[in-house]
Amino acid sequence: MPTFDIVSKIDGQTLDNAINTAKKEILNRYDFNDSKSTIDLDKKTNEVTIVTENDMRLKAIQDSIISRMVKQHLDPKALDFGKEQYASGNMIRKEIKIKEGIDKEAAKKIVKKIKDSGLKVQASIMDDQVRVQGKKIDDLQAVISLCRADDFGQPLQYINMRD
Repeated sequence: MPTFDIVSKIDGQTLDNAINTAKKEILNRYDFNDSKSTIDLDKKTNEVTIVTENDMRLKAIQDSIISRMVKQHLDPKALDFGKEQYASGNMIRKEIKIKEGIDKEAAKKIVKKIKDSGLKVQASIMDDQVRVQGKKIDDLQAVISLCRADDFGQPLQYINMRD
């Protein structure tokens, strides 16, 4: 019986390249001259930490990270922007979480969308991924196009297509 998995993953090395390129871009910008801004990627917790002086620079850094991710073919929907916190002195600190895996709510939405479509497939939630089974590969491909047409709040990849 043909199957495939719907997952949400980010390539760690590509993300690291995007963050490092954004760092270099920020350091070379004229409006960041004499700035104490820092951008750090913690690979273990999948978190980007930004520390800077004001909201304008924070917004510029976020825009730079998003544009670099797009150029590296990473989906910026994987970023979960938290709230700004005031660090020591006049510095602003912001932590951005990288979403890995499909959370339960998004998985339920995906399964409901597949079941409401009327296609002859079975969708089941397995940890942080959704497995879809069907008798025909054409039905599975229809599920992929159905999921691509909708926005579930995070990037989706379709892997392990088996016959």
